[in-house]
Formats: sequence, C-alpha cells, structure tokens
Amino acid sequence: MESYQGELTLTILGSGTSVGVPMPGCSCPACSSTDPRDSRYRASALLQWNGKNLVIDTGPEFRLQMLREKVPGIDAVLYTHHHADHIHGLDDLRSYTFLTGKSVPLYGQADTLEWIRHHHDYIWNAVQKGGGLPLVELCPVAQPFNLFGVDVIPVPVLHGILPVFGYRFGGAAYISDVSAIPVESKRLLAGLEVLIIDAVRYRPHSTHFNVEGAVAMAQELKPKLTILTHLNHDIVHAKLAEELPEGIVPAWDGMRIALKA
Repeated sequence: MESYQGELTLTILGSGTSVGVPMPGCSCPACSSTDPRDSRYRASALLQWNGKNLVIDTGPEFRLQMLREKVPGIDAVLYTHHHADHIHGLDDLRSYTFLTGKSVPLYGQADTLEWIRHHHDYIWNAVQKGGGLPLVELCPVAQPFNLFGVDVIPVPVLHGILPVFGYRFGGAAYISDVSAIPVESKRLLAGLEVLIIDAVRYRPHSTHFNVEGAVAMAQELKPKLTILTHLNHDIVHAKLAEELPEGIVPAWDGMRIALKA
C-alpha cells in the first residue's frame, strides 16, 4: 500500500455554522464586527499533501473558498453528512472536472452518498442535452482506507440523533458537527496532535457541542491543540480566544495548520 511520509497542510475553508456569519438581517456584535476572523463561511476544510488537494465537505461557498485559496484542482472529497451547509456546493466541482475530464471520488458513509445520489439525480440521470455536469464517483466507506498514501479513518459520531462521520488523518482529526462521541470513537481519537471540533455557541444545543461541551471533550481526549469550529454569530472571535484554556483556540477562515501525515 502506498504510504506518504511528510507534511500535510490543513486549511480551514469555513468556520461558520449553517447560516454563516454575518447572518443576513442581523446587526449583533459578531455580525457587525470588522475583525475578519468574525466573517465565517460554512464549515469545511482543505487537506493538501504531495501535490494532492482533498476537501472535507462542499458547502454553499465552495466556489468562493476555492478561489480565495487558489486551489488548482480537487482530487477527492470527504463528506461528513448530508445537511445543506455541507453538501450544496457539490455542483461547483464541475469547474474542475471540465478542465481535467477526470472523475472526482466522493467518500462518505453509505447513507450520505445515497442522499447525494437521490437529491442530485440530474448528475446520473440527465434529462436534457447541454449544460455541464460534474464528473463524480460515489465511494462509500466505513473502515479506514488509504487515500494517496495517507490513511484516513472515518470516526462515527452523533449529530443529535443523526450518525455522521468525523475523519482522522495521521495525528489530526476533523469533527465539524457533533453532540456526542461514542466510546469506540473516542478510542480512534487517542493520541491526537490536533483536534478540530464543533463548538456552535455558548448556550446548550440539541445537535452540536456548545463551547463548554467542546472544551470538556478536548480535556478528555487531550490533544496537544484543539481548534473550535462551526461557530455561530453568538461568538466574537477575540472574546472567545481570551476565555479559552491554554491549548484551545477558535478557528477562523483561512487558518492553516501544518501536520505530519
């Protein structure tokens, strides 16, 4: 099996919740902030190594995120789950496949990919000629798999009652939507260098960790660095950064972390 030994770069493409920040129609402190770290696209991430570009989720701002980061191509997508804020930029993959003529593999749990097939039926069952379609291949996964030399470990977690995936790659894990982590999955998260985890707001939430819950999980798992993402407009970046314990920081759009694969 191919094995890549080297540096992997993770970029936070978006650190926001389902409506983004600023939220339309709102003038709260975060939504009216001039700090660029309070401007948050929907949550997603970019992994880069050995000339490969892999995206975790394709949210509504996917095209804008790719332009901002000047990403020349997409080699694969990992999907965490099928909610709109994580899926609805999928069609913009076609810009890349127009240029290469190659299919992009989409990885995720079987239910997520079946939802994509059903709700993006036009990709597989075109009803008219003309108009471009993204070239994609659905690749259901449940066990660890090797992707361009890096071992990727799906980490099952709960988003309310919905089973979703986080992903571990080397010493890092990305878990964007989560309210509970089963014991078996906590074992998959042992010995992390970097944990990127959902912390939607200060108040409790039925389908997400709030800040207190995310901090408690970080203190249980004990990664060297924890990055809080999927932040809503209750959170002002500078204020939260001052309040967090050592080793825990809020994410911002464009944040980059160097990792060992």
